[in-house]
Amino acid sequence: MQFLVNSNFNFIGNRKKARIFSITLILIGLGSLIIQGGPKLGIDFTGGTSLGLQFEKGVLIGDIRSAIAGLGIGNAEIKNFGNSTDILIRVQEQETSGAGITDAIKAELSKVFPDNPFVERSKDSVGPKIGAELRKATVTSILLALVGMLIYITWRFEFKFAVAAIVALFHDVIITLGVFSILQLEITLPIIAAFLTIVGYSLNDTIVVFDRIRENLKVLRRDSYETIVNTSVNQSLTRTIVTSLTTLIVIVILYFFGGSVIHDFSFALIIGVLIGTYSSIFVASPIVVDWELKNQEKKSRTLGKLGKPIPKKA
Repeated sequence: MQFLVNSNFNFIGNRKKARIFSITLILIGLGSLIIQGGPKLGIDFTGGTSLGLQFEKGVLIGDIRSAIAGLGIGNAEIKNFGNSTDILIRVQEQETSGAGITDAIKAELSKVFPDNPFVERSKDSVGPKIGAELRKATVTSILLALVGMLIYITWRFEFKFAVAAIVALFHDVIITLGVFSILQLEITLPIIAAFLTIVGYSLNDTIVVFDRIRENLKVLRRDSYETIVNTSVNQSLTRTIVTSLTTLIVIVILYFFGGSVIHDFSFALIIGVLIGTYSSIFVASPIVVDWELKNQEKKSRTLGKLGKPIPKKA
């Protein structure tokens, strides 16, 4: 389906404005991360206990906190997920007193709310050592994946394309991470999975545009490099928009109807798909253009010093 036939939007010509927009988003996200001392890590990475309960009737978070105040877990995080009947209680590892902490919480709540019974929906416990190992494994996996991508894209295209793609991926993840920081959402293993999905989605979008650029470099030899890249982005626009819209439809449905368990996961994907679509057009391709223009400028200076004629740009 081609609903943007022969489109000629000046994406590359507006790359400076897009760069300012991207830098602004990144700085806002990094500022939030710095102010808050880094991302808010879930118990998967910090260690601790998580208990999800579903009450028969709605209950206030303040009442829950008062009910378990005598257990010595004053810094426990208590929040609703889904609706007012669903409560999630998270206790950091240093505040827990063994596996019995969840039983103690349930016992206290049963006493305080005898007329409002509840059922246990989820329970998870992670030790601090395992949490540290997960953090290390996550960082290592992401770095190895980035190195692999750099090598693959360099082999398939050129080094400048690889650098542009990696910068776009960092752009997408940092902005999504910044949104999570601003909204005080936890980074858990499912969220890491969402980030990796974002990386794959964004990279796929970028590769499609790069492939079109490579084809057009062979066909449109009389045009300037900027024109070729801009034409390639426009030619890929329909595919990019259709893919993004169909993906977003599914993710939005998951966000609203998939339940609280995948709520944050779906939210991360929504942000990631939007930013990934933007970066494949306004981040990756412009970097390739700027890199090539600098190479041409350097080549022209070198030829000028050698007294050789400088090739005219188309």
